[in-house]
Amino acid sequence: MNNMVKTKKKGKKIDLSISVVNIFFIIFSLTFILPFIYVISVSFSSESSINQFGYMLWPKEFDLTAYRYVFNNPKQLIDSYKITIFSTVVGTLLSLLVMSLVAYPLSRQNYRYRSQVTFYIFFTMLFSGGLIPSYILNTQYLGLSNNIWVYIFPGLANAFNIVVIRTFFQQLPVSLVESAKIDGASELRIFFQIITPLSKPVLSTIGLFCVLGKWNDWSTSLIYVRDPELFTLQFLLQRILRDAEFINNMINNMPGMRVSDLSSNLPTEGMRFAMCIISAGPMLVVFPFFQKYFTRGLTVGAVKG
Repeated sequence: MNNMVKTKKKGKKIDLSISVVNIFFIIFSLTFILPFIYVISVSFSSESSINQFGYMLWPKEFDLTAYRYVFNNPKQLIDSYKITIFSTVVGTLLSLLVMSLVAYPLSRQNYRYRSQVTFYIFFTMLFSGGLIPSYILNTQYLGLSNNIWVYIFPGLANAFNIVVIRTFFQQLPVSLVESAKIDGASELRIFFQIITPLSKPVLSTIGLFCVLGKWNDWSTSLIYVRDPELFTLQFLLQRILRDAEFINNMINNMPGMRVSDLSSNLPTEGMRFAMCIISAGPMLVVFPFFQKYFTRGLTVGAVKG
């Protein structure tokens, strides 16, 4: 009888602790979900309601004006999506290929110049040439100005990512490589058929970093691109918002004219949040496919130096 009472008490304690943990994580999850709901709500709110009532969890006045302004030129927006998708997909795949091919020999103990090349790569993490030498190199010598490949070639390799991939490769059993060499496999065959399939966690993690970096890139268009057909999505959205803010400021500063009605037709605040939805939407779809590899790839790839 006493054992049954003790068992019931333990069961209640366990149930209570589980409930507390569940409540904690529900509240913790809401801190991430609510800001996103606010972004969606404000993007569908009218500019006048935002100015009057502020940000609300549900739109006070449902309005699509912000999206109409953003999609005013759908062809240019679609072209920017194409450029961004191309640079993201091609740039990520080529970056993973280049960085993994650099990291593989550095992970092998029998590579003669392993220490020297590792130091050279690590040195670039501490010092860089700067913007002006990079601009001269990319435009004058490589001819990448107003070229779609300017989104791909300058950022093919990242020193930190190479070190992470190299460290992950070092964790793989050396016996796999030795047994494959005994069977007559070449280094490229070992890399593509043995090392690469076993390195999905770190490659997926680094791939996610590359995808986010390429997708959110706007500075490359600002510095190197003058052709509107080659603008990335982020730069185009920023340019649309900047133009709307400029027109809004001109209207508000126009002397001797009632501009309250005119300024309310320029939803600059709503456009900020509409652009967040337009630009971040595809990444929200892509991220779940990388999530299962994300933690393992980072921790295993960054434990040892």
